[in-house]
Amino acid sequence: MKTFLVSLGLLFGLLTAPGFAEEGKAAKPEVDVLSSSYTGKKDKAYWTRVWYAKQAKKGKHYKRKSYAGKKKKSRKAYTGGGGRVLAKIDLSQQRMQVFQGGKLKYSWPVSSGRKGYRTPTGTWTIHRMHKRYFSKKYHGAPMPYAMFYYRGFAIHGTNAISRLGRPASHGCVRLHPSNAATLFAMVRRSGGTVRVTQ
Repeated sequence: MKTFLVSLGLLFGLLTAPGFAEEGKAAKPEVDVLSSSYTGKKDKAYWTRVWYAKQAKKGKHYKRKSYAGKKKKSRKAYTGGGGRVLAKIDLSQQRMQVFQGGKLKYSWPVSSGRKGYRTPTGTWTIHRMHKRYFSKKYHGAPMPYAMFYYRGFAIHGTNAISRLGRPASHGCVRLHPSNAATLFAMVRRSGGTVRVTQ
């Protein structure tokens, strides 16, 4: 009888052991990625697409938002200020005449490109302006009140005041700093055109 009970106990233990083993394992929680707040390693764009897909299944349609970022506002064209500014530069005379509304406002000495650094001739619109600027090509040389009109060529102020009236630059048109500040303010208000002649 005792042997029978022992055998019965062993048999019972063998039959129930797998069940106990299964119960003993830690159950991993199942996560419904579409309905929970679990984000894991997915980015915002992924979860936005999931949300729109769920709404479409429900019969709701929304205009999708773009996460590419807001477009930069374009700069307004120069207007007003009593007429557009025209800076006429005569390379042979090393002089700039400034006109506004067809009237001569100023006449200043300049320094254009020295030998080996030609200042190009032509007519251009001033398209970029910097009150404080340092040359990226010529070892960080200061170019205050820089007004770029063609590629890397600009009208700007200079500390080499004694050289004004003769070619001395690397191709830009140099002005006395106070004159450059005056021209800069005029162009900022009304826009500007540069005309360089030989």
